[in-house]
Amino acid sequence: MDAAFWHQRWQDNLIGFHQADINPHLQSFWPRLGLRPGDAVFVPLCGKSRDMLWLGARHPVLGVELSPIAVEAFFTEAGLVPRQGEEHGFSVCETDRLRLLCGDFFDLVPQQLRGVRGVYDRAALIALPAHLRGRYVSRLNELVPVGAAMLLVTMEYPQAEMDGPPFAVDEAEVHGLFADSWSIERVYQQDVLASEPKFRQRGLSRLSEKIFVLQR
Repeated sequence: MDAAFWHQRWQDNLIGFHQADINPHLQSFWPRLGLRPGDAVFVPLCGKSRDMLWLGARHPVLGVELSPIAVEAFFTEAGLVPRQGEEHGFSVCETDRLRLLCGDFFDLVPQQLRGVRGVYDRAALIALPAHLRGRYVSRLNELVPVGAAMLLVTMEYPQAEMDGPPFAVDEAEVHGLFADSWSIERVYQQDVLASEPKFRQRGLSRLSEKIFVLQR
């Protein structure tokens, strides 16, 4: 899984990971982060998630996304015309509350996240294979200021039953990845296989969704 993989997925419209509606768990659990209105929020590997519209009504949002197709689609589908520019090698599309950087997450520099107080990871960690997840968290730790809070969504299923993405990331791995730099509280878990026919069709025998609140 390299950049070409994700570019091809967007070009072929193989984006089953995209949710057409705003995630109800975001609305339920976001207040647990204790952010103030106006605190900046970071959304890694953001795709064209409509969750950013919900967040943008409450906070300035900074997203990073590899695919220019996804970035363009986000603004088009939202009926927004962004200003465009360049910054540290990233293409930038932005409105007053939404700022999307098009480029590789691993190329971000800390000054681009200066002032960020919240992180929303619904589809970043679980989009990465095991050998990249440690690198992702290490880079996140370098980028996100101390004192920030994160809402993290994961999925658990028998990895042998399905090739990711999305990948299975169990609770033990979450602690192994984050515990050195973040406090971790699981705030939700639910067996969701019955409501996810596409995953049943892919052969899964069980599927759980878990949500964590982390403090840097």
